Amino acid sequence: MINLLVTDRNLNVIGDPISRFTEVDVTLQHNEPAAGLVTVPSDGVTTAQMSPGNRLVVIRDKAVFASGPITQPGEQSWSADGEDSGRGTTTIAFVGDLASVAAEVAYPDPAHAITAQAAARREFAVVNAEVAMRALLSENVGPTALTARRIPRLALGALAGVGSPVTMGFRLDYLGDALRSIALAGGGLGFRVRQSGTSLLFEVFAPRNLTGTVRFSRGLGNLLSYAYRPEAPTATVAIVGDGSGEGTSRVWAESVAPAAATWGRMVAVVDRRDTDSATEIAQAGAEALTEGAESAQLETVTVDTDTCRYGIDYDLGDRVSVALNDGVAVSDIVRAVNLNASPDGGEVVTATVGTQTATTDQAIVRKLREYARRLGRLEAI
Repeated sequence: MINLLVTDRNLNVIGDPISRFTEVDVTLQHNEPAAGLVTVPSDGVTTAQMSPGNRLVVIRDKAVFASGPITQPGEQSWSADGEDSGRGTTTIAFVGDLASVAAEVAYPDPAHAITAQAAARREFAVVNAEVAMRALLSENVGPTALTARRIPRLALGALAGVGSPVTMGFRLDYLGDALRSIALAGGGLGFRVRQSGTSLLFEVFAPRNLTGTVRFSRGLGNLLSYAYRPEAPTATVAIVGDGSGEGTSRVWAESVAPAAATWGRMVAVVDRRDTDSATEIAQAGAEALTEGAESAQLETVTVDTDTCRYGIDYDLGDRVSVALNDGVAVSDIVRAVNLNASPDGGEVVTATVGTQTATTDQAIVRKLREYARRLGRLEAI
């Protein structure tokens, strides 16, 4: 059962719940902001609910499925007949609360305004990955951030005690990219912002290995279709340049993936002139090889059963297995979950399982992130 609420930035509910809808389409992504579209009869929402700065909350089976800022406050459609007849329809677009975090940047000195920075980089040296991620969030947009930068109601969730030590530094990197880098270097962690009561909790977690208990297959009746697309790697060798010098005095490091023996050399050059830390250089090489690794994107259409239900038996970020028709079982992370609901069609849950590149944003977003990283890593003048 789907319920819809509209709140202000402080999570105060505005007006009555939206009780009627034509379609709800929401996609959750692992370590990425969610995104959704909700179409409702135009007389089912008020002007106050569509005010700038408000949020949409999608509740499924009495639990918050997704929530976040409304980015398109009411696109209206009307026609003399068809689905848009009568009062017409209003389409509301929104993004997950993690988007507000990802849109900010990591200040080199988060205790001071950008016009009064006293450090070139924000550095973490041999710090637990979860602790570093929580600190980065708190000091830039959370409870200990400058007042003007705080996201309303954002708080730190319970410490999970996960992750390995990392050594990393940031200078005006987008927070979403910085958190993903720490998560990857710290053992493949996951992170999220979820609404709990009147708070938005930032949580770090280690993906659970559920391959032995959560399985999708035709025989089990919880797999309607799949599309399996294995792809060659785009990088098997990473060459990383540090910031120790220029020209012939500059130091370069090379990382080679085991896949190079099979696929040959495919080189990715990484510019890290922002650091001369050997640890950070090694991590940059490992990250480039992970992003360019051989991928196997598996898109599945699943249905909930009594023994396998999203949000109860598995969640975003968990490792599950899918049985293909040739008898091969593919296991990987649940990268995305889509919920599509309508009064006539009911609810359909679509899961995307695969490697880190098995996402819906693919090349253009990765290219934009790379540009942002390069700008953030320019040396201080």
